[in-house]
Amino acid sequence: MTIDQNGDMTVQGASLRALPKVSLHDHLDGGVRPATILELAEEAGVTAPATDAGALRRWFAAQCGAGSLPEYLKAFDLVTSVLQSKRALTRVAREFVADLAADGVVYGEVRWAPEQHLAGGLSLDDAVRAVQRGIEEGEDAADAAGHGIRVGQLLSAMRQGDRSREIAELAVRFRERGVVGFDLAGPENGFPASAHREAFDYLAAEFLPVTVHAGEAAGPGSIRSALLDGRALRLGHGVRIAEDLQVIDREGDEVQVQFGDLARWVRDREIPLELSPTSNLHTGAIAQWGDELADHPFDLLHQLGFAVTVNTDNRTMSATSLTRELALLVDAFGYDLDDLEAFQFNAASAAFLPVEEREELVEVIAEGFER
Repeated sequence: MTIDQNGDMTVQGASLRALPKVSLHDHLDGGVRPATILELAEEAGVTAPATDAGALRRWFAAQCGAGSLPEYLKAFDLVTSVLQSKRALTRVAREFVADLAADGVVYGEVRWAPEQHLAGGLSLDDAVRAVQRGIEEGEDAADAAGHGIRVGQLLSAMRQGDRSREIAELAVRFRERGVVGFDLAGPENGFPASAHREAFDYLAAEFLPVTVHAGEAAGPGSIRSALLDGRALRLGHGVRIAEDLQVIDREGDEVQVQFGDLARWVRDREIPLELSPTSNLHTGAIAQWGDELADHPFDLLHQLGFAVTVNTDNRTMSATSLTRELALLVDAFGYDLDDLEAFQFNAASAAFLPVEEREELVEVIAEGFER
């Protein structure tokens, strides 16, 4: 891998940034530009911990590098406090799409929790419409610039709250107006997916796709609940499924593994894992395996045939992009273009889109990598 004078990374002569990518796990409030946060904070009368974008980036890095999900989540308090108006939500959604397009993303799903944006008097419906307006403005601008991109909303309910049924109904209400699925987010420990069974029953009856944060701060039990109680079609992170694998023997690149029932089910059913390497390192999700990206069980899961996808989680908090995440994986595990293409195929196949549109997305990726 080489890096050119513009900071772009090249693998086998191909620009990583130019390659078509699919982003499945990317939080709206985790991807707001630092400069935008400062401008919105001034308008809202919110005191920020820094006065310039560079210093704010460094503050986020310090806050989010503690190796703890609860500490990591505290960084969102500042961002949420400035996203309490239609104008702010529309702006950050528009910029979100622009930043994805600049990173080579052709399809993305943006997840966010409407219930956290009502302090300024917005209704849930107002908030969703504001974000959708920004998404469409961003898509139009990207298309005019020659980069086709489509972005769908995933509405997140907070697992420590009691509004999951309400958010589920909101998601179904907007399923033909930009919303493609439902997500359960927030602290895993002490807040199991089973506590939101009513919402999941409703979503299943309405045939709306569900992804659940699981296997990040909590282990296989959280994943089991996401699958059984949440009927999750994808696992938000899911990295700790590796705890249900017992490595029997390693010899060079060959590894012999004994599967637990849960891990075998996830692998054999091709349930996609929304892995976010840098974020998984920052939140301590991979602490039991080590404290370097090369310790991430990503490669083990990939080699064993799990449906791994590559994601950013929170681009601002983790100071990353999808291009950077792919570059880090290339550096850590020696992946080539075929591997990177496989990750994008996995993500395209896992997108909450009709099968015909997923097949078209696969073709776009194949053509882009062939070029």
